[in-house]
Amino acid sequence: MSSSDVRTVLVVDDSAFMRQLVSEIVDGSGEFRVVGTARNGRDALAKIASLDPALVTLDLEMPELNGIDALRQIMREHPRPVVVLSGAAERAGDVTIRALELGAVEFVRKPAGVAQYGLEAVREQLLRALHAAAHVSWRGMAPIDRAAVPTPRPRGRAARGAAMRVVAIAASTGGPRALNEIIPVLPRELGAAVIVVQHMPAGFTRSLAERLDAQSAIPVAEASAGDCVRENHVYVAPGGFHLRVQPGDGAAIMTLDTTPPIWGVRPAADPLFRSVAGVFGSAVLGVVLTGMGHDGADGLRAIHDAGGRGIAQDRESATIPGMPLAAVAKGGVDRVAPLAAMAETIRELLAGAPAM
Repeated sequence: MSSSDVRTVLVVDDSAFMRQLVSEIVDGSGEFRVVGTARNGRDALAKIASLDPALVTLDLEMPELNGIDALRQIMREHPRPVVVLSGAAERAGDVTIRALELGAVEFVRKPAGVAQYGLEAVREQLLRALHAAAHVSWRGMAPIDRAAVPTPRPRGRAARGAAMRVVAIAASTGGPRALNEIIPVLPRELGAAVIVVQHMPAGFTRSLAERLDAQSAIPVAEASAGDCVRENHVYVAPGGFHLRVQPGDGAAIMTLDTTPPIWGVRPAADPLFRSVAGVFGSAVLGVVLTGMGHDGADGLRAIHDAGGRGIAQDRESATIPGMPLAAVAKGGVDRVAPLAAMAETIRELLAGAPAM
């Protein structure tokens, strides 16, 4: 790899020890080079303006100007791919999801006890995140800056019976931002259950579900084994588990398992997509959103072959278009839609979908 192909990185962390460790991982990759370091958000903004790094790693818990406020200014004044480093504190999941909504591309969780063990345990994750960040498309990447306060749900009770239709969604890099554009604008009386697979580790999917729930008319929760698939509810697959559905007594039920990762991830979308195709047949609408790789492509084709419909996010609005492009190539896509029109496209195709 020539020196012109090596991407520059600014490392931002209030800990000198962490700055050194992250820098060693970055410089040792051969693919990236540290062009500078910063000790807090204010320092980071000045270094970005002077050094113009291609990528930024950003700690979220810092003095003077914290990571969230720094990220907001970066995306407004000096937009570029940012990988956030999430701490092990209890509220880390909430702050990390907020950062992803604001435009951060990926995150890497700092291991507990890093002072004793270093960052060796997350070297692979950090380099994978930087690699994803280096392939981001910035077209249509305006950050979402919704208020963090809950949005009251309208009065009245939606149907709570067994779902006769299902919307199954796959998302990876850029997914939290995309989901934040879709789920909060779905109607309370959608007439279907929504099941989401977002590539994300354990502990963070619950925060994702809770944040979406606080902003949505339709209730959102992390899925649990044995849950019935109910109409007008959104379920998020928990990190670390594959989620599938199977026939139950009067309603399909959700199952979780720790079988090996597929496409390097768990949860993966393909197992969910195949299972909903088997249980709900033509009453399934599959959606493949932004992300690297091929997850969801085979499963969406299975939905298509069972009589269901498939939607893929368009190249222009996807943070990384790999997954939706793979779905198109596999032949399971009936409609390609931009992110801004995805919720309306889902409602439109559901209106013409048969019930199970």
